[in-house]
Amino acid sequence: MPEGDTVWRTARRLHDALAGRTLTRCDLRVPRLATADLSGRTVQEVRSRGKHLLTRVEGGLTLHSHLRMDGAWQVYAAGERWRGGPAHQIRAVLGTAECTAVGYRLPVLDLLRTSDESRVVGHLGPDLLGPDWDAAEALRRLLATPDRPLGEALRDQCTLAGLGNVYVSELCFLLRASPWLPAGRLPDPWRAPELAKKLLEANKNRTARVTTAGARPDRRLWVYGRAGRPCARCGRTVRSAEQGPAAEARVTYWCPSCQPAPDTAPHATDPPPPTN
Repeated sequence: MPEGDTVWRTARRLHDALAGRTLTRCDLRVPRLATADLSGRTVQEVRSRGKHLLTRVEGGLTLHSHLRMDGAWQVYAAGERWRGGPAHQIRAVLGTAECTAVGYRLPVLDLLRTSDESRVVGHLGPDLLGPDWDAAEALRRLLATPDRPLGEALRDQCTLAGLGNVYVSELCFLLRASPWLPAGRLPDPWRAPELAKKLLEANKNRTARVTTAGARPDRRLWVYGRAGRPCARCGRTVRSAEQGPAAEARVTYWCPSCQPAPDTAPHATDPPPPTN
């Protein structure tokens, strides 16, 4: 799933392409919006809010989209061939005289009054890459349920807006805390939102996400996606397990040596090492 830094870059790319320009084409390919037409309206701005995208247009309207697992927005120059996927995956087309923005595989697409945006993003916690970032409020939300496992609390968009599986695993490793540690038992808990902010800020302009000091492609992340491989810090095998309620479970990665586990952690078996 795209994380906050990816969505932030998408918003910037759409803003640079559309803001201040009049829409000459609008095609929203979801049944409830089939008759909606924003042609003739000027795009005022495109902003991200956590993992949500808000395209605000003249007349007090906002086109709200969310990428979820594999959605994407692509921008093409006028006359350029669209290459983001087959036509049946296109959910939105916003065109100007200069370019066209095409939304592929968008699971969430809504048109609402700009004044009603709180209906879709009002529940979110402080945005790690937004102008409303508030470290104190993020910490308050993180500790509001002290018995909740740290990984689940960090992944909850109502705590901090913008963290996904990659950053949650990497953040827990950098904090030397098990993802199953109750959030209220985290030493120096103020470091969690502070470090999360630093990680996203450092990566918001990168296409290849990096949380380590290494430049090699296989050394850019500490633990995420590295189950069965040696920990780059201590050499012990990195593990993975699903975390969270069944309907919302996500795979979490951790080093059992660098991140000592509480009794509530799963006793995952070490997976076989990779063959390549």
